[in-house]
Amino acid sequence: MTRKRIGNIEVCAAICTIILLSPVVLSQNSPQIPADKSQVNAWFNANIKPVSARAGTLDPALVHAEAGRQIIKVKQDGSGDFNTITKAIASIPSGNTKRVIIFIGPGSYREKIKIERTKPFITFYGDPKNMPKLTFDGTARQYGTVDSATLIVESDYFVAANIVIENSAPRPDGKRLGAQAVSLRISGDKAAFYNCKVIGFQDTLCDDRGNHFFKDCHIQGTVDFIFGSGKSLYLDTELYVVGDTGLTVITAQARESASENTGYSFVHCRVTGTGSGTYLGRAWKTSPKVVFAYTDMGSVVHPAGWSFNFKPERAKTVFYGEFKSTGKGASPSARSPFTKHLTAAEAKPFLVLDFIDGTKWLLPPPKL
Repeated sequence: MTRKRIGNIEVCAAICTIILLSPVVLSQNSPQIPADKSQVNAWFNANIKPVSARAGTLDPALVHAEAGRQIIKVKQDGSGDFNTITKAIASIPSGNTKRVIIFIGPGSYREKIKIERTKPFITFYGDPKNMPKLTFDGTARQYGTVDSATLIVESDYFVAANIVIENSAPRPDGKRLGAQAVSLRISGDKAAFYNCKVIGFQDTLCDDRGNHFFKDCHIQGTVDFIFGSGKSLYLDTELYVVGDTGLTVITAQARESASENTGYSFVHCRVTGTGSGTYLGRAWKTSPKVVFAYTDMGSVVHPAGWSFNFKPERAKTVFYGEFKSTGKGASPSARSPFTKHLTAAEAKPFLVLDFIDGTKWLLPPPKL
């Protein structure tokens, strides 16, 4: 990410604003996420059923892949097929057309992992009661920001369930150049994350490009800890701010113009953590699109909510929307004037699976 200094804090350039919602055509097969959080799981299970119950509605390539799935086991004690994740990925041929589930045994795996674009249909699966941790300490100074990630996924149809993904590099102090460190970069299309933890400080999650879905996850960071040009739906996910010192910002969504079909939607999420004064988003690029709906916002959130990062002209081009959120940090009274307080009709496109074309590719969490 292009950087600019604010005091002693090194951060990405630019900040937020809001435009009217562009017309969106919704599919008849895209029911709205319920307002009652207690109904979300039932809603999800009713609409995202297994392949066998959705004949003719899913991507044909996905149906073909799921019909021939195989399981590879990675265990550090040598009792599996491989003792590292990197070796397991290397065993999958380029041009893969079948679902390959990599079961990752308990433990901490110090590996810098990359899944190339030529290897779609890969799943990482961990034991939900003893989640494996993928960890590395790469930084922007060593690799460049987006390539510093512990896990880089460039392929399509990736799934992760019950996995901890961490960048263990020290927290940037505003003095060390290139100290930002990504935990996860997701650059492939049609990716889903269930019950995963993504842990870091600055630039934790590079939600880079493509359609993505996060459910029941925990994402932790300090500055711009969700950034990029992805189009993603975050459902029932905790955004944990490590905000005891310095500037803290959750999103730096990277849409460049209103014509780009990208953006982030956070629905029934929780904004928690330490400190106060956290911005929900800032305009790193000219036209970021971010919406928070039905979200519980703690006192860590700055009353203004959003920032244009010393680029006042971007107040006319950003789309920062809120809809029926709650908590001490959700009060509309002091919000930045470019905040869009959405009507039910304006919010609806962000409250459906078709926001990410999910009815065509999203499947339930894997079970082994």
